[in-house]
Amino acid sequence: MQYATLQRRADTPVWVSIGWRVLFVLLLVSIAVGVHWIDREGLRDSYDGEISLIDVIYFTMISITTTGYGDIAPVSERARLFDALIVTPIRVFVVLIFLGTTYNFVIKRTWDKWRMKLLQRNLHNHVVVCGFGTSGSEAVHELIARGTKPGDIVVIDRSPAALEAAEALGCLVLEADASRDATLMDVEITRARAVIVSAGRDDTSILIVLTVRHLAAEVPISVIVRAEDNEVLAKQAGATTVINPVSFAGLLLAGSAHGPHITDYMVDLAATGGRVKLAERTVEPHEIGKPMSAIETGVVVRIYRGETPIGFWEPEARALQAGDTIVEIIPGDAMRVE
Repeated sequence: MQYATLQRRADTPVWVSIGWRVLFVLLLVSIAVGVHWIDREGLRDSYDGEISLIDVIYFTMISITTTGYGDIAPVSERARLFDALIVTPIRVFVVLIFLGTTYNFVIKRTWDKWRMKLLQRNLHNHVVVCGFGTSGSEAVHELIARGTKPGDIVVIDRSPAALEAAEALGCLVLEADASRDATLMDVEITRARAVIVSAGRDDTSILIVLTVRHLAAEVPISVIVRAEDNEVLAKQAGATTVINPVSFAGLLLAGSAHGPHITDYMVDLAATGGRVKLAERTVEPHEIGKPMSAIETGVVVRIYRGETPIGFWEPEARALQAGDTIVEIIPGDAMRVE
């Protein structure tokens, strides 16, 4: 299987970088050739006794490359001093440039590509974030705050600046189109724990959801859409959770009209750094048969039996069953005492 390498694109194209290095080497060689030509009287040719331009170029090149056949040699003190103080540093610079170029464009790239391919092969139970704009970056920060390791988060975006910010957090990054099958296969979408889609445009986000669901039938997908009409389309595309930030903002505004503390509490529930937060888990074996009110880990506000939500006032809430999912309010990270 072919893998796309997880990496950040360089600001300067490869051919431009190599071109600048070649020009710098030619400049250094030209300086050495020019000085040798000006001071050619300080050189001696054991072959014919004459120093031509070809001889100067030949002598400069074999001096810089440390070959040194001995057929042409500096004989004056000035020529020897120039070779010692100027040509030798030029030789060192040229060697370092060639070594640096080899390292950057061959050794380092080969090593990085191998290392990132290894990471791709080992991706498992990770979170794929498609889009690292405002909402996507907030989601990544919240994931990390909730305990997800940055190395278990893969960010896909087409913006080098966005990927640089994600990489600074420790995430794996891939500059690519998240709506393409090949891109999602490269990040092992079938082995992902969850997918977050925040592409900035509803049509793009829905297309990504369709592609993800086409490749991974079971992975949970959370997507942000901004138009109310597109919420149904996102659900039909296969999204598990559809979030409309405009609608959510409206809920907060409406809540604030009925009491100054309602909005504060709702925001507190959504974030991990507040006094309280929402948590979701599967019912434990020792909790089976108990009512929701008997759960001691937090305040249970809802259970899910399959896909059916059950409130604390409903008769089904009087006895938890195996496989139920509990949604509860627990103390936030700010209230935890070490």
